Amino acid sequence: MSAAPSPESKAKPEKPARLRELLPEVWVFIKPRRALLAVGFAVMAINRMAGLILPASTRYLVDDIIQKRHLQMLVPLVLAVVGATAVQGITSFTLTQLLSKEAQRLIAELRRKVQAHVGRLPVAFYDSTKTGALVSRIMSDVEGSRNLIGTGMVQFVGGLFTALFALAILIKISPSMTAAAVGILAGFGIALKKAFGTMRPIFRERRKITAEVTGRLTESLGGVRVVKGYHAEDHEAKVFAGGVERLLENILKTLTATSLMGLASSTLLGIVSALIMFLGARQIVGGGMTLGSFLEYTIFLGLLVGPVFQIVDIGTDLTEAVAGLERTREVLGERPEDEDPRRSVALGPIHGEVTFENVTFGYDAGKTVLEGIIFTAEPGTVTALVGPSGAGKSTMIGLIAAFYVPTAGTVRVDGVDLAAVRLDSYRTQIGVVLQDTFLFDGTIRENVAFSRPDATEEQILAACRTARVDEFAEAFENKYETIVGERGVKLSGGQKQRVSIARAILADPRILILDEATSSLDSESEALIQEGLSYLMRGRTTFVIAHRLSTVRRADQILVVEAGRIVERGTHGSLYAAEGRYYELYTKQHGIESNLFLAPGEGPVGEEARESAPEGIAAGDKGETWPLASTRTPRGGI
Repeated sequence: MSAAPSPESKAKPEKPARLRELLPEVWVFIKPRRALLAVGFAVMAINRMAGLILPASTRYLVDDIIQKRHLQMLVPLVLAVVGATAVQGITSFTLTQLLSKEAQRLIAELRRKVQAHVGRLPVAFYDSTKTGALVSRIMSDVEGSRNLIGTGMVQFVGGLFTALFALAILIKISPSMTAAAVGILAGFGIALKKAFGTMRPIFRERRKITAEVTGRLTESLGGVRVVKGYHAEDHEAKVFAGGVERLLENILKTLTATSLMGLASSTLLGIVSALIMFLGARQIVGGGMTLGSFLEYTIFLGLLVGPVFQIVDIGTDLTEAVAGLERTREVLGERPEDEDPRRSVALGPIHGEVTFENVTFGYDAGKTVLEGIIFTAEPGTVTALVGPSGAGKSTMIGLIAAFYVPTAGTVRVDGVDLAAVRLDSYRTQIGVVLQDTFLFDGTIRENVAFSRPDATEEQILAACRTARVDEFAEAFENKYETIVGERGVKLSGGQKQRVSIARAILADPRILILDEATSSLDSESEALIQEGLSYLMRGRTTFVIAHRLSTVRRADQILVVEAGRIVERGTHGSLYAAEGRYYELYTKQHGIESNLFLAPGEGPVGEEARESAPEGIAAGDKGETWPLASTRTPRGGI
């Protein structure tokens, strides 16, 4: 069993972009650093020129100093070699300091850029992409870019630079021998080009597999309590092992390819060396070449062949860098939601009127989740959405929060089409408290202040008191500086929801969305927090999703949603009196709740339960606070 493939792996593989298609992206990174690269190439040229001194001195050492006994040339020659070696060392150190450090800065810059871009993508993108895959895109895919401006690229270009100088000298020494050697090298170069073209898709596939395995590992670690709760450690180990096996197979393919290229390089070197030995010996015996010239030729031939070996190593790194750049390019090519050309209207302070005009929506083409939704929520009113799970309530909330755009119809805020509104001007005026409370791995204070980083200490503490966060925070040793852990793991479900509610209170929104905001609270805590919520909702347009129907009785309008449609609407009193779907759900739920703690045969059932329902149900509650808490929610209830 292998790690579950991501959506992108199921799609038809895209043809890798040609290198010339990637040049604009590469230039974006290189352009701000072109002066530094120019200095780097100049230093590299000095380094390579200094490296030619030693092989060039060989002929003078053999022909003039040793054979002709011109010993007066020995000291200057040795000093020249020592000086050239010192220049090589200094320039190599300079290149590393200049380019290697700048390459790491490039990686950091790319990570910041990709993360910022991914953070601005629409929610629909996250719906179809694993978190681990995105982490891989941000952290791993950009890693190879260091070879674009780092020492890898410079060494590659430097090797070619040296090869050209060596070629010129080789032609000068022996054109015939050089023609034979270059012919063999040219054939090998063509083979290398094809080999690297074959390897690029393998590197792209490796990136995809790595993202998939990382994604599954992230999910497994994040859901460790579920894994352990079902004793599924062995299952997850098998899933991860399958993904690792796929990754290993991919790596072995690249190792086989690079090994074959290494074998071909070694064979090539042997063939060229044998050929030069054969031709050189004949020329020396025939008087066409001196022994010193032959030694000089063989050394410069090494400088010509050496870059071939560099191409195998550095070229592999550059190929991997291009593969990573292609994937980075794909992510950066996704349009951020706030760059939609339709979103050009900047909202000022809103009143909070929300209107759905015959709205239809589906996550996938041909599959409708909502159909024909029509309603208006007046400013400062409370609209409750009730109905079974999967009816479309959360989707409606997603449309109100502008997470999605309707497939058909219009969602308006204060009469303005929400699809045309700039999101930065709208979302700063809404607050969201979700059932699946998310807290960051920071302090209680930081999580509350997340919605309003510029809030004062007094405002933060006031929000905490209203949401009853102070009741447990003050009991901790570090009080509001207590670290909550990843996803708030160190807090109970009820404590996390209180922090989430405090965060919404601090935001002071005009439109408030409560998605089962008190589902994790015991009835006593819920009753206390309802006071804070009543304060929070005062004067704000509020949307409430609640499975506890007793918590929505004082809503200005209740929308009963089933199968993506609004089947009933009205107040609690009118819907209850109509004895329709809402009446059925309400009496069923409260009939169960009223008998939860009674022994078999005791308590009211059927019509008696209806007559015994909490005071004011039929006529509407007369309580002073909204909403009222139910005593208990039945497991598996509506």
